[in-house]
Amino acid sequence: MASAPFDTQANIASVFKALGQFQEVSEGAIAIDRIGHITWINDKYVDLLRSEGGEPKVGDQIEVVIPNTKLLQVARTGEAILLDIMKFSSRNFVVCRLPLRDDDEQLIGAVGFVLFGDVDDLAPLVKKFKALESEVEAGRLELAKMRRARFYLSSYVGTSKAVQTLRQRARLIAKRESPVLISGETGVGKELLAHGIHLASNRSAGPFVAVNVASIPEERMEAEFFGQAEASTAGEASVEPGKFALTDGGTLLLDEIGNMPLAIQAKLLRSIEDGVIEPVGSRAVSSVSVRIIATTSMNLEAMVAEGRFREDLYYRLAVLPIVVPPLRTRLEDFDILVDMIVDTLGDDHGSRSVSEEALYLLKSHTWPGNVRELKNVLERASLETEGETIGTRDVALALQSPVAGGGKETVPSGVSLAETIRRAEKMALIDALLRSKGNRDEAARLLGISRSSFYNKLKTLGIDDV
Repeated sequence: MASAPFDTQANIASVFKALGQFQEVSEGAIAIDRIGHITWINDKYVDLLRSEGGEPKVGDQIEVVIPNTKLLQVARTGEAILLDIMKFSSRNFVVCRLPLRDDDEQLIGAVGFVLFGDVDDLAPLVKKFKALESEVEAGRLELAKMRRARFYLSSYVGTSKAVQTLRQRARLIAKRESPVLISGETGVGKELLAHGIHLASNRSAGPFVAVNVASIPEERMEAEFFGQAEASTAGEASVEPGKFALTDGGTLLLDEIGNMPLAIQAKLLRSIEDGVIEPVGSRAVSSVSVRIIATTSMNLEAMVAEGRFREDLYYRLAVLPIVVPPLRTRLEDFDILVDMIVDTLGDDHGSRSVSEEALYLLKSHTWPGNVRELKNVLERASLETEGETIGTRDVALALQSPVAGGGKETVPSGVSLAETIRRAEKMALIDALLRSKGNRDEAARLLGISRSSFYNKLKTLGIDDV
């Protein structure tokens, strides 16, 4: 093959003009034809090579001037080498190599740029890159941590028969692959159970992704679960993965499934039954292996009857149903729950305990918000108290808060008439003391009894100062 004539320098010059200031800000620039003859070289590259003992000029064979260069490889293959380190004499240069083509897109050679005259010049950039890389890795680890279950089934506290049966059923269910439907009132710990089922399952090493269905806008829900196909700047389609793709090999928790629109329910049912997903805006389907755990505080059977929830999806989800009992039906777990919650508050508010009277007052509440409400009340009561013991005044103030629920009080079931009367009297005395801000004379007046009778009842019922 004959050498390209050197008068092609005009074409080379026009190429560099098109490249703008790129060659001006580089440490040097050079161009060769397809067989390796230098067809153009700027003064900076000449000075750079001359400082290392070289004497380059137009017409020289590139490999004679720069031994072991890869520029000829680019000229022959047309494949760019965007970033590389080139050793020349005693120095290492950071270089970029691009193919050159004519107006008809025919390969006519290659052009090379020295981006840095010494690898050491890259030290600040490398340092910054490593810092960014560390941040990305930290973010990746944090995201992976967020996609792991945090609670074991043993974390579901309670010694009552109901809780023991619940944990036993959850352990049996964990070893299956079928969908699970956990139902129960708000605040009973449905999500905690879902975490525990995942960690006790054969998928425990896989991701655990929890999604609150109610928090996703309806117009974004399909893309959130199944992904979104998007066109890239290069014109190629890319897919932003949805929750199903991110959960592949693990467990997907659909919290409050009753809030899912009917239109999305049909696509969810297909994904559960066929194990495939189809991103929004794409006709391509892909296989995923995801176990579904759904939770609900709604009556899905009633919603099915009203046409607000798909019957086929309901029966598909309820293959392995779990019903979580409310707190008011398992008061034998109350003391241990209070101890556990108060222990967790110790780091922020100092060591705390709950007085017997305050515990009685807590047990007398209906707890419509269940354990979540109990945690809220105890945290507020802990903030109210100035000592180490949470008393009835602290609990009463916390219960009166709209955030705490503030429902009416009731006497626990399963007690004798005499005990019911005793507890009612005790609550009446405590309430009078609270309303009178501890003034016993005023409290006795509010109850319509004498001061001596009031004091006798305080002593008989074991009520300390409130």
